Amino acid sequence: MDNEYGGISTLTDVALATCAFLPNLDEDERLLIPALAGYGLVAEPRIWDDPSIGWDGFEMVVVRSTWDYSDRREAFLEWCARPRRLLNPPAVIRWNTDKRYLRELAAAGIAIVPTTWISPGEGMAALVVPDGQVVVKPSVSAGARNTSRYRHGDHEAVRAHVERLLAEGRTVLLQPYVASVDSAGETGLIYVDGVLSHAIRKGPVLRAHGVATERLWAPEEISTRVPDAAERALAEATLDALPWPREELLYARIDLVRGGDGQPMLLELELAEPSLFLGFADGAAERVAAGIARRLRTATR
Repeated sequence: MDNEYGGISTLTDVALATCAFLPNLDEDERLLIPALAGYGLVAEPRIWDDPSIGWDGFEMVVVRSTWDYSDRREAFLEWCARPRRLLNPPAVIRWNTDKRYLRELAAAGIAIVPTTWISPGEGMAALVVPDGQVVVKPSVSAGARNTSRYRHGDHEAVRAHVERLLAEGRTVLLQPYVASVDSAGETGLIYVDGVLSHAIRKGPVLRAHGVATERLWAPEEISTRVPDAAERALAEATLDALPWPREELLYARIDLVRGGDGQPMLLELELAEPSLFLGFADGAAERVAAGIARRLRTATR
């Protein structure tokens, strides 16, 4: 095709990587297609693990709803190396798809939800289950899969969940359940090119005790939210603590909760395949499209 990003080309401009469960993306992600068309770019959804796809046929691949990767992370990371240009970059995705990144951020001074880490080979004897409600999750997961909330005193169920994950070779996170989520929810701050685009409120996902979902992801209640100064300050500090300049990231979502003292804490930092909730803010899809177009323009000069 003939376009402003490199003259005559036989390549399709942008692939929006998804999974087989959502071959045509979800409603939110599809907003990127007309937004990119506004920049003269053709965008098409493609299933990341479809062996028939030649990824070199795209100028750029943007990771979106690849939400089935968590059970095949190494295969997913191998795939990330195939496209000529991937957003976010493969090194970012490798770092961010294992929640052990939280340890690095905590060491850098970022306030995270208090976490006990249990690795395969450490044994169960040293495991101490804290009082109160707790959450068990694997360090590699998406959409709250394999994540459970347990009642106060339900130590045997907690230990059984941890033991199962360890037997599968997974590192485990054990965290107190943050009670404020039940009333206030989480605050998700979405950044594009390192700049705050918009924010949302996520209602509680772990509503009941036990496994959050057997599906690919747990249903969420989403609404708009204006983050306060403390939330923005923590989000900004989190981005500044990353191993990469924030401007190198097309997108980032920072999920915060309130501790018992009312101060925000980092629950998760999403740099790989987060929902960006583009339909909840005017111009959000266009901002992401602008970031893609700018990178394409620079890459094809």
